[in-house]
Amino acid sequence: MQTDSPQKEMTIRPIRELDPVTVDQIAAGEVIERPANAVKELVENAIDAGASAITVEIEDGGITMIRITDNGTGIPAKDVKKAFLRHATSKITSIGDLASLHSLGFRGEALSSITAVARVEMITKVSDALTGTRYRIEGGNEISCEEVGAPDGTTIIVRNLFYNTPARGKFLKKPQTEATHVADLAEHLALAHPEISFRFISNHQDRFHTSGNGDLKENIYRIYGRDTAASLLPIDAEKDGVHVSGYLGKPAINRGSRSFEQFFVNGRYVRDRVLSMAVEEGYRAYLMQHKFPFAVLFLEIPPDEVDVNVHPSKMEVRFRNSFAVSAFLTGAVRSVLDGQEMIPDALLDEKRESALGFGFAEENEAQRYGYPDTPAAEPFERGFTGAGVSRDELSGETSLYGSDSSRPAEGNPESDRSAPGRTTQPLLAFGLSEEPVAMRDDAGLFGASSAADPRTDRILSETGRAEYRILGQIFDTFWVIAWRDQMLLMDQHAAHEKVNYERMMKRYHEHAVLSQLIEPPEILQLTPKEEEMVKRFADIFRQLGFEIEEFGEHTIALRGVPVDLYGADNERGFFLEILDELSEDTSPERDPQAVTGRIAGMACKASVKGNMRMTFEEVNALLDEMMKLENPYNCPHGRPTIISMSRFEIEKRFKRVVD
Repeated sequence: MQTDSPQKEMTIRPIRELDPVTVDQIAAGEVIERPANAVKELVENAIDAGASAITVEIEDGGITMIRITDNGTGIPAKDVKKAFLRHATSKITSIGDLASLHSLGFRGEALSSITAVARVEMITKVSDALTGTRYRIEGGNEISCEEVGAPDGTTIIVRNLFYNTPARGKFLKKPQTEATHVADLAEHLALAHPEISFRFISNHQDRFHTSGNGDLKENIYRIYGRDTAASLLPIDAEKDGVHVSGYLGKPAINRGSRSFEQFFVNGRYVRDRVLSMAVEEGYRAYLMQHKFPFAVLFLEIPPDEVDVNVHPSKMEVRFRNSFAVSAFLTGAVRSVLDGQEMIPDALLDEKRESALGFGFAEENEAQRYGYPDTPAAEPFERGFTGAGVSRDELSGETSLYGSDSSRPAEGNPESDRSAPGRTTQPLLAFGLSEEPVAMRDDAGLFGASSAADPRTDRILSETGRAEYRILGQIFDTFWVIAWRDQMLLMDQHAAHEKVNYERMMKRYHEHAVLSQLIEPPEILQLTPKEEEMVKRFADIFRQLGFEIEEFGEHTIALRGVPVDLYGADNERGFFLEILDELSEDTSPERDPQAVTGRIAGMACKASVKGNMRMTFEEVNALLDEMMKLENPYNCPHGRPTIISMSRFEIEKRFKRVVD
């Protein structure tokens, strides 16, 4: 027996306007997802305020405390409260101003969003005022606003992020993970603005400190250490209104992830697949599988050629002509790399093992290698003496102006820059120096002078070849060669593979690949997409040695194939494999990766292997062939063909010289 199921009663609910607190917390979720978002907004405000020194300090990954100190213009007392209103800004006055906005962007709800989910305190002063303003606001509610003594600039303290929205706080990662996100952000901001002195402190420990003298290479040194800075190649190229500048890392410091490919488009750090693929294409001959280049690149592109509003965080961009940008960047990178000697140091990995974690320069290493110490923008309570503010209200620590107010951070004696009770002048408190900080770039720090022509006097050149002394073979794989004050080790398989690869690529480009007819022909039925790919890449298939005829609807006949099939096992499988790879290939180059990858595989199979003996005559002939190549430094898979060890390093190992 069937019974009527009871109908669910629908209740008509009235539409209500949300209260301001709920609205602010919802808006905060759109802007502030983690501590790094708050740091980004506050630091960008400091940059737009004209600061030349900025200190970023966090505790527990920024969950417990964030403090941003700058020496910018400050905020007039009458405008302090306005700054915390939603969509309040000094950057625009009307919608028309958005088109000509040259600051880091319009994010008028930033301060409002942060105060909606945290306890916030601001201490700010403009240069022509006798005193500053201290303003406290918690969860969007004003707590106090008072006059206070302060140096020029602004300090903002954000405490207990998401204290009033525990559900959102549960989505935060561990403090160490959140600290890593803030550290990455601080690095990118410091690299984007070498003209600003940045100091980053995490749990009372100095992580890095840049000088603000405008030298990008010095910033890279201070953040990533000596070995990275010593392996940089400058890049500067322009075409059709697109300009790229910055530094590329030599292949010896290739990394295991793309996180060290850093791009700044019109001054803003972005993550972009088009740019990453373009740089990796330029490095292709120098990259091993699952390795990625180190690069810090600045692109200047006409604003109407790039859309920076693809994502709310402005971390992604879209180019009007991505193919042209990609091709230009690939060509610029390849031009720089092809013009350099790329023999890696045999001891580089050992040196890298001695580097500290986090990727930051070793403490005090800058002073030891010629970079002077740089004062920084001190937190308000360390850089100025006043009255009426207790430090326990700022970060839960000791009294602001008591005997502990200037205690050094743990393990960092240099943070005690002002004795208790001493008035620090703003010039020193904010790290302004009358003399520019010079960067040392001599042979003692970064090797040979960059002024020398990298194409002259190369080891792997016909000129350098004349001075080779082949000493012998070890482990039936490597050849020991003496050259001036260098000892070279050549991998016979990698070197032979490179020579074979270049020879095969030359035949491919010159349409000299031999084909053989097959009888009966291979008949293949294709999907519409595959059929379109065959027509699109007809010239490439012809250069590879295939002879293709139409054989009815969505069907083709393979009547001819390459003589050696490039190392493949059967005609049908090889053709379909190339077709699949061509369908997915996004390279702007004339020769898709599917082609070069297959030729590289064939070169590998045809090369002499390790654990095989070669005669001196064969090695001499191999070396002669290598000297004719444009890039003899890496095999097609990115492995080095030759590594070197200097006489100086050998003598150090035998303690004949001392550092």
